[in-house]
Amino acid sequence: MLGVRYRIFPIEVCEMNIRRICLSLVVSCAPLFAQPAIVTVPGEPSNLSDLKLQLKHYQLCMEAGCYIPQIERQIDLAIGFLNQSVASRKGSEKLALVLDIDETALSNWAVEMHDDLGYIPNDWNWCVSLRCSTAIAGTLRLYREAVRDNVTVFFITGRPEAQRADTEANLKAVGYDRWEKVYLRPEDHPQKQTVAEYKSGERAKIAAMGYRIVLNVGDQMSDLVGNPQAEHSVKLPNPFYFIP
Repeated sequence: MLGVRYRIFPIEVCEMNIRRICLSLVVSCAPLFAQPAIVTVPGEPSNLSDLKLQLKHYQLCMEAGCYIPQIERQIDLAIGFLNQSVASRKGSEKLALVLDIDETALSNWAVEMHDDLGYIPNDWNWCVSLRCSTAIAGTLRLYREAVRDNVTVFFITGRPEAQRADTEANLKAVGYDRWEKVYLRPEDHPQKQTVAEYKSGERAKIAAMGYRIVLNVGDQMSDLVGNPQAEHSVKLPNPFYFIP
């Protein structure tokens, strides 16, 4: 045909162009053939079962960052503060040590394990009635230092007054056999009263009796804050439950 021009390409050039087109198609379609992705939830908290396993390991292990070694370290600090206060005592000055009970003087690990780290009030009351709590060894060591140095011991607990007989019997059974008074929460306490308000109020009664409160030990910040505060306050570890 006149006026029509044909351009003949070598076979090698045609094959190269075909390869390029095929490669371009493969690359552009690659996401269609990729492995399926799983979209996770940003900021999702750790699984409760995993956290419970971590807490149980923390309570039972004996490395430096574990429960018992951390208690011992805190108690060593508390004993150091106690010794300083005894050394600075003036004449017949009355010194006082204040101790919380649950997870401070006594361990309730048996009932915590029974309830898989949950809180079932009937089970805790059952444990109290059976006097099943065991002594926390470090706190018992501190207690004995205080008794030896003629420092008066007071217990302040959030347990109700109705549990006095079982609480005092449990304390004596595990080695806390001398104290000035155990303060338990009255049955008619103000319903809106916080733990910190209740405990600081009981400390005020101790100070009003002429005692110099040199040391206060508890496992919750609510055991330690509020006025009057002890000259030294030491918190023991307790990641198992929280009392505001």
